[in-house]
Amino acid sequence: MAQKPNIPKGTRDFNATEVAKRTYIVDTIKNKFEVFGFQPIETPSFENSDTLMGKYGDEGDRLIFKILNSGEYLKKISDDDYSSKSEKKLTPRISEKALRYDLTVPFARYVVQHQNEIEFPFKRYQIQPVWRADRPQKGRFREFYQCDADVVGSTSLFQEIEFIQLYDAVFDVLNLKGVTIKINNRKVLSGIAEVIGAKDKLIDFTVALDKLDKIGKEMVKAEMLSKGISEEGVAKLQPLFELTGDFGDQIKSLKAILINSEEGLKGIEELEFINKATAEFKLKSAKLELDVTLARGLNYYTGAIFEVSAPEGVKIGSIAGGGRYDDLTGIFGLKDMSGIGISFGLDRIYLVLEELGLFPNTITAFTKVLFINFGETEAMACLKAVTKLREFGIKAELYPDKAKMKKQMNYANRRNIPFVVLVGGEELKTETFTLKDMNKGSQESITFNELLEKVN
Repeated sequence: MAQKPNIPKGTRDFNATEVAKRTYIVDTIKNKFEVFGFQPIETPSFENSDTLMGKYGDEGDRLIFKILNSGEYLKKISDDDYSSKSEKKLTPRISEKALRYDLTVPFARYVVQHQNEIEFPFKRYQIQPVWRADRPQKGRFREFYQCDADVVGSTSLFQEIEFIQLYDAVFDVLNLKGVTIKINNRKVLSGIAEVIGAKDKLIDFTVALDKLDKIGKEMVKAEMLSKGISEEGVAKLQPLFELTGDFGDQIKSLKAILINSEEGLKGIEELEFINKATAEFKLKSAKLELDVTLARGLNYYTGAIFEVSAPEGVKIGSIAGGGRYDDLTGIFGLKDMSGIGISFGLDRIYLVLEELGLFPNTITAFTKVLFINFGETEAMACLKAVTKLREFGIKAELYPDKAKMKKQMNYANRRNIPFVVLVGGEELKTETFTLKDMNKGSQESITFNELLEKVN
């Protein structure tokens, strides 16, 4: 018996309607990227392992899909290394490449490799799939698309403001009102770590804090303690969990907490500037909110960090995120190249639009008109008309086989084709077309020009 085919967990097939809806989201994002001055680039689906490893923290590294070397790779490993079962020893010997985890690190590699061809500040966008060996769940897949925009070569905080405007512009066009753009600053987090005596454990601190909305306050505290942060230090975090009020109120409270941290106060200064400037421009439908527990557990962020949440009532993780990285290209030898980037989560945005019924009805319409096939002579006449309609950009097709009328009409119904055209002996004589409206159930005899007008 043949094995039943299936696909790996965390991956999906997409039918024509789903592809159309995804294309609608991508086209919306792409349009706004270009309106804001970003240029498209593409990078390979896999990179050299040393390009990716060590850039996302220990947890990120574990989620990178590694590609086995081709050929008899095990023969190159000594018996001692093989019997040791040491992942650190074996992995570099059997896997030299890996599927990209995100688009940001490959972008940094691209900038360094092509630095002499690029005009800085360089604004690029990239819409391609990425892969993560994560546990699949709602809104979390092992293969998914990221829609990224980055600027490198500028330290100006006006870039942060533009990205907030870009988030707002995209979600406004998608009619996704009421999203919340959460913002924090990595310098603020560094300042907090300094105040609680955990400056040398900044990564452990931020990774744990980033899980607050998933595992709760007590579990976050427990994880910090397990990582060696003192009980006294964890206790000092209590005011952080209890911050209330608007952006300005939280800033005042943070200043009191970080009074002895120069770096923390610098982060607060940046947040104040961004908030004040954004208020000047007024967002269309999104709201900007300070979230001092927002950490985004990626090591390369150094300044502002963003996360966008869906409107209230939609239970799903963040639908977009990003942040400032002051020296990401430094890992590849190009120092002092500050950048900032954001990413839209295509798959999660899709789920939110589907749940809220926000996809326009028009985007699922494919073929507009189907010509019924009565035989070779009639089909040839129909094909001429189909060809003319296509020249006007109308999606038209001829049913390829001479089949029973019921079968052809059912085909049109199942594919939601709104119009069917019949050309028989009488229509051939009079050079007319019988147009049937599949939604109304009505039909009429019309000329080609009238047909063109009806289905356009």
